[in-house]
Amino acid sequence: MCNIHGSGAERMAEFATDVLICGAGAAGLALAVDLARRDVAFRLVDTASEPFRGSRGKGIQPRSLEVFEDLGVVDRMVAAGGAYPPQRVHRADGSFADSPFQEIGEPTPREPYRVPLMLPQFMTEAILRERLAELGEQPRYGQVLEAFTQDGAGVTATVAGVTLRARYLVGADGGRSLVRHTLGVGFPGKTLEVRALVADMALDGLSRDAWHRWKDGQPDSMSLCPLMGTDWFQLQARIPLDGEVDLSPEGLAGMIAARTGRSDLRVRSVSWASAYSMNARLADRYKVGRVLLAGDAAHIHPPTGGQGLNTSVQDAYNLGWKLAAVLRGAPPSLLDTYEEERRPIAAGMLGLSTRLLEAARADGGMRRGRDTQQLDIGYPGSSLALGRNAGNRAPDAPLQGAAGQPTRLFELFRGTHWTLLAYDAPSFTIVPRPGLRLHRIGERGDIVDAAGHFRDAYGLAAGECVLVRPDGYIGAVLPAGETAALEAYLTVVGLPVR
Repeated sequence: MCNIHGSGAERMAEFATDVLICGAGAAGLALAVDLARRDVAFRLVDTASEPFRGSRGKGIQPRSLEVFEDLGVVDRMVAAGGAYPPQRVHRADGSFADSPFQEIGEPTPREPYRVPLMLPQFMTEAILRERLAELGEQPRYGQVLEAFTQDGAGVTATVAGVTLRARYLVGADGGRSLVRHTLGVGFPGKTLEVRALVADMALDGLSRDAWHRWKDGQPDSMSLCPLMGTDWFQLQARIPLDGEVDLSPEGLAGMIAARTGRSDLRVRSVSWASAYSMNARLADRYKVGRVLLAGDAAHIHPPTGGQGLNTSVQDAYNLGWKLAAVLRGAPPSLLDTYEEERRPIAAGMLGLSTRLLEAARADGGMRRGRDTQQLDIGYPGSSLALGRNAGNRAPDAPLQGAAGQPTRLFELFRGTHWTLLAYDAPSFTIVPRPGLRLHRIGERGDIVDAAGHFRDAYGLAAGECVLVRPDGYIGAVLPAGETAALEAYLTVVGLPVR
């Protein structure tokens, strides 16, 4: 049992809920959207009095765009943001050189999103709040988690002096997570001996066609990046490990002038600024009883790989369907696969971000490749992976319905259900059940693979089936005749015959 003591001002519980989510950042909001569309009762609370208003996490990777398509917000995000500009390194003699900031790929039938999106974090979170409101829910700000205990049946928490009972608690409350501290979960790692400043500002005198950089690889390096979707720039700068930093408009203007050698850049206003030390840390555990950790509460990364917000959102995307399934009768052990699958991903992303930081410190170079886009991550070693290619990301593919209208696999996947695709198996049948959709591809099927994109992407033999999870990963690949193995798998994930 985990326990911290409240002030004694607790009152009797005034409501009950299935899931209490602490932290209304990107991870908490994504989880709330996913639970809301599944009709799971939850309460989303945040200690802050108002939403975060900074741009700290501004990169949306291609895999996250796929997640946001499923959650119903990708078009809003792309409309609100924009593509990354090239990076422009300014030299001491006044010359400069432009180069791509990251690898850009052309969309393919399997990978419809290949261009990372720049969208300031406060705008990403605002769009998620808008989606949550459409689903009839909203975060509650200024609600402090004061204490919680847990037992075999649920969690008793004190929030803003009110005691409430929830079946599960999710701590998405940031790197200094009270939930993690209360659980006593270790957060090993290291401070990376880099301290930085980030600020959003209105700035005159600088073009918006590039991410401007000065003194790359030096202790006084600095950059100014136009924030797509706004009229602002984001300032990023190395600062000394110790000492106070002047975050006022005047102080930041002085830093810019000193580090660029230019007197024509004028700071008109600063909307948000923060000085912080970079860390790389990973929680020892993601789950203790009925309490789970997600997002920065479970892992923190340096910003060099653009991984933190994306990894956090995908934590939520992995956890949401599993919580809903267990709450509706799936074996509670299904929740153990959350840590099993997500913790190794965070460890890998932490290593990638740290390597990119070290490269930037060594020679000033910084270019993100495909390894930052998260399209190749998966769970092939998961206990939920059955058959070849299981655990891998489920590719997209353009198809046609039998009536002739165009569709895509991602359209068939969109929603809260599992998808079972039977390839060239017209006689295949399975007992219908809530939460599972069956499509037959091929002869006498409801889906036509005229161009062979599905065949090429999945490599199925005639008579095989692929089962796709609600979070867009392959759960199982098996012959259509192995209905006993399929039924056993569906029972484990909460889809038995009722």
